[in-house]
Amino acid sequence: MGERIVIVTAAILAALSMPQALNAQDRPRPAMSCPVDHDQLADILKKSVKPGGGPSNGGLDNNEWAAVVNRQGVVCAVAYSGSKADDQWPGSRAIAAEKANTANAFSLKDKAMASANLYAGAQPGGFLFGAALSNPPSPETLYAGSPDDFGTSHDPMVGKPVGGVIVFGGGLALYDGNGIAGALGVSGDSSCADHNVAWRVRHQLGLDRVPAGVSPNMKDTIIYDIGPDGKSPSGFGHPKCNGKEDQIAVDLGAGVSGNVVR
Repeated sequence: MGERIVIVTAAILAALSMPQALNAQDRPRPAMSCPVDHDQLADILKKSVKPGGGPSNGGLDNNEWAAVVNRQGVVCAVAYSGSKADDQWPGSRAIAAEKANTANAFSLKDKAMASANLYAGAQPGGFLFGAALSNPPSPETLYAGSPDDFGTSHDPMVGKPVGGVIVFGGGLALYDGNGIAGALGVSGDSSCADHNVAWRVRHQLGLDRVPAGVSPNMKDTIIYDIGPDGKSPSGFGHPKCNGKEDQIAVDLGAGVSGNVVR
């Protein structure tokens, strides 16, 4: 009997001395891989919109928000082009992050999908109808922390997944030499101008090595082929906005216009 007590006691002591499995929330997180940091994003964004001295992108020439997510959909950076957070539409901070999430979520290593390319398919009767409701954004991520930190290197969205699906222009996947590295979202003007700004920013970041896409030029350009009947011959069309955004997009190589048929 005494021997059995000794054996059981020894087993208990051995178990207690073994490292215990950590709960998921206690496990150390690996270092987050990001294609862009805050200072890079803020600097290039300011140079890419007219209020910061950059070129016109059509639309209202507003200041803009920009956000970048990595390939895992985790927010890496949030920035604005104005001198303070309310120099651009406050609601566009969340939209920029959701556009980035959208472009990342619907792009692959060998084919990019801009948020603008989802517009036609997401309309009633389209093959992507309902996509905008498929991945609700996280309120805990969007509205966490102090508003004083919004758009800074300490933005409370950074390091968290945001979710959300936006089916109009302004979201582009980011591609480096190894494939897709995440995505960029821009918001604060017409969706057509947002696409143009995003195109400029991505190019200046050197993350525009897009292998293929759904547009006729095999990229993720915005396709202005929706006719008076509301139909998009390509299936990936986007409506024109009220300014010269479509002309600017064509000049940038960021868009194609006219009756495009694949």
